[in-house]
Amino acid sequence: MKREYDALQANKTWTLVQRPPSARVITGKWVFKHKLNPDGTLERYKARWVVRGFNQRPGVDFGETFSPVVKPATIRAVLTLVATYKWPAHQLDVSNAFLHGNLRERVYSQQPTGFVDPQRPDAVCLLSRSLYGLRQAPRAWFERFVGHVTSLGFVQSKADSSLFVYHRNGATAYLLLYVDDMILSASTTPLLQHFIARLHDAFAVKDMGPVSHFLGINVRRFQDGFFLSQSGYAEDLLERAGMANCNPAATPADTKPKASEADGKLIDDATAYRSIAGGLQYLTITRPDISYAVQQVCLHMHAPRDVHQAMLKRILRYVKGTVQLGIQLRAAPTPTITAYSDADWAGCPDTRRSTSGFCVFFGNSLISWSSKRQTTVSRSSAEAEYRAIANAVAECSWLRHLLGELLCKIPSATVAFCDNISSVYMARNPVHHRRTKHIELDIHFVREKVAIGELRVLHVPSAKQLADVFTKGLPSALFFDFRDSLSVTNADVETAGGCQRKLSNG
Repeated sequence: MKREYDALQANKTWTLVQRPPSARVITGKWVFKHKLNPDGTLERYKARWVVRGFNQRPGVDFGETFSPVVKPATIRAVLTLVATYKWPAHQLDVSNAFLHGNLRERVYSQQPTGFVDPQRPDAVCLLSRSLYGLRQAPRAWFERFVGHVTSLGFVQSKADSSLFVYHRNGATAYLLLYVDDMILSASTTPLLQHFIARLHDAFAVKDMGPVSHFLGINVRRFQDGFFLSQSGYAEDLLERAGMANCNPAATPADTKPKASEADGKLIDDATAYRSIAGGLQYLTITRPDISYAVQQVCLHMHAPRDVHQAMLKRILRYVKGTVQLGIQLRAAPTPTITAYSDADWAGCPDTRRSTSGFCVFFGNSLISWSSKRQTTVSRSSAEAEYRAIANAVAECSWLRHLLGELLCKIPSATVAFCDNISSVYMARNPVHHRRTKHIELDIHFVREKVAIGELRVLHVPSAKQLADVFTKGLPSALFFDFRDSLSVTNADVETAGGCQRKLSNG
């Protein structure tokens, strides 16, 4: 507590003033936490003075509060480029990050418990810097950080606001920010150390060395890439769900039709269901093989039933048998973008909406994927498939822009594979008829990309449609085949030349 209080004083976080009449003073409390090492051992004890920001009033005590964080796809894309260029990459941590933000509003808080000034016990703290618990604290920290790194020559990405790129005189550096955790990579080690020193001038930055444990993700570097896994997190999740000793399942979802929201009886503990389902959502950052199954159980969070709970337990049983699996990112000497898209037409028994799924590869590395129920009802399988293509193409367009800002130009057109021939024809031919009038915007969007040479839509047989993993439950043999093609593997498994996907020439 004393160390935290001294840090607040050294940071000039507040000024003691007499309490103004009718001013709202925010109260606070001390929060204690054990800071653990990646292996689970105790690193140190932490104490934080946290104010009760829920008492703040919008427009009076705070304004804008939104603060962006780096997207998982951006992290995977940057790590793939780092592996390709063989650059050093370090992980940085900012101590007391939220305390560095400058406040624009007049905010008053009580003096920290146990550290009240004996000479001025009735005084209150007029905050000049943000504190943990304030509504605007994340945004204030982010604005302060952006101001500093841009003064060092970094340019904030337009594709991802938490990505910063430096490029001058042939020297290049990438900086990723997720709240107070950073990954910094540079074309040379001296340049990397230079930026670490410059960041340390403004913030309490700690160099954690080569990236190895970022946002709960274990990062192992190999000669030709990275291996990302969440094995420790998966084991903790199984322990929390009371299924640490369960029998493993071969696949995360069965091949039966999707469950209805009215099947079965309501479960007693919906809170536990939502907690575990949310935990599984975070696990999908490195486990695309469970994305579809997790998406299905998350559809029923509002009123989970015993049928949905059985689906949830099946995912956990599958995770139990595949705890060590993760995703492998390999170097991409020839930068290409390849996408697979699929849709399960009218699969939802309640809304009759379709499930869209896609996966996008950068070289041989899977860097983006999605499994999501479509927002509207499709009147035909061709329409559902075409909407899935449009979603995949939108993601590919964003990735091309992102990679362009990372100074990696994609020389060839994006190839999007679809197993519906009608959708392939609609993407190529400017034919308008009554069956396509209501999806005209999606058609124009995809056709425009095809016309300018940025996209090719090709047909792929259903037996080689990798995106099937994101739209439906599959038999074990097909599921294992697709899982291997998605680079979901064990860290100890190395394949010569990387993952070879089974492509079709259309």
